Amino acid sequence: MDIPSILNHLGEEHENYFNAVSPPIIQSSNFCVKNVEELRKVLVNEFKIPFYTRGYNPTVGILRKKLAALEGAEDALVFGSGTAAVVAAVMSVVKAGDHAICVQKPYSWTNALFNKYLVNYGVTTAMVDGRNVENIEKAIQPNTKLIYLESPNSITFELQDIEAVTKIAKKKGIATVIDNSYSSPLCQSPIALGVDLVLHSASKYIGGHSDVVAGVVCGSQARIDSMFAKEYMNLGAIISPHDAWLMIRSLRTLELRVKKTAEITPLVVAAIEGHPKIEKMNYPFSKNNPQLELAKKQMKSATGLFSIQLKADVAGIERFVNNLKRFIIATSWGGHESLVFPFCAMPEANRKMSDLPENLVRIYIGLDEAEYLVADLKQALDKI
Repeated sequence: MDIPSILNHLGEEHENYFNAVSPPIIQSSNFCVKNVEELRKVLVNEFKIPFYTRGYNPTVGILRKKLAALEGAEDALVFGSGTAAVVAAVMSVVKAGDHAICVQKPYSWTNALFNKYLVNYGVTTAMVDGRNVENIEKAIQPNTKLIYLESPNSITFELQDIEAVTKIAKKKGIATVIDNSYSSPLCQSPIALGVDLVLHSASKYIGGHSDVVAGVVCGSQARIDSMFAKEYMNLGAIISPHDAWLMIRSLRTLELRVKKTAEITPLVVAAIEGHPKIEKMNYPFSKNNPQLELAKKQMKSATGLFSIQLKADVAGIERFVNNLKRFIIATSWGGHESLVFPFCAMPEANRKMSDLPENLVRIYIGLDEAEYLVADLKQALDKI
């Protein structure tokens, strides 16, 4: 895969917009046609011809081509949020009476989708520990239509053996969907491992500047065509042309940003992992991770997100977080800034639903230098 060519050139036809180096923002809701015959052609191909921006917009179209190519997919759809992408991908597979399998501790709104909303429409879900592929295989029922993966997840970073799961699913005619947000399209390639649909919270590394909320689903042409005609057009959760343009801008530096954070994060993890105030380090490439070999097998590298479990009560956790100087307290991740998020601040009902320990603190390493971040973390840990 020629990543620089995809990021900088694919889908960009400069001669179509006055030879501008940067693609324009086609900020139009409507697109006109010359005659009725042309209108007929457009109405049966809204997926690929500009007619109404809820369906196809040229700026969004450039972004779709790039994202699909990065994932090794035939096509992609871009949504107004990562949650919208999750909902569309899942709804494109299941219907009333179907059964789904989802790994434990997924993204909170994914958890809510399976356990609060789909049950209202006759879809049941088994939440399983995906670290052992046998757990997934044992959970399969005659009406199982979907296996939903998140490898690694973005809180405690458990992995699933993606290739082993997809082999089982294909034998039984079960569709597979994976949230690949943690790895970005550059650090893990689920489609090459047999996954049917790959999704991202594009607010993270793809957007990369903490100024866009978006989601993406990549897959085969047949699956994307079907999703466009049904879930995409019905949900209407589209991204604006301006936000699509911001993401095209961000893709220019995606490789540089991911490489930088992938270089810094292991240094930070190694420097603090043995600290006496840290009970457990959750990081795919930690030397103490029992799934380290699997991580090396299916991921090109880790990225900038990890979590720690502290030997501290809530007051101690708050002292740690409040004394950090180079980390800001915020959710999400994937931008230039380094972040911290203590799960003890979440409402109790949310924590119980996801079965997360109260002493869990998630840390994101942005585009800072390791020595300064390590010093900051150590001084804050000492104040526990």
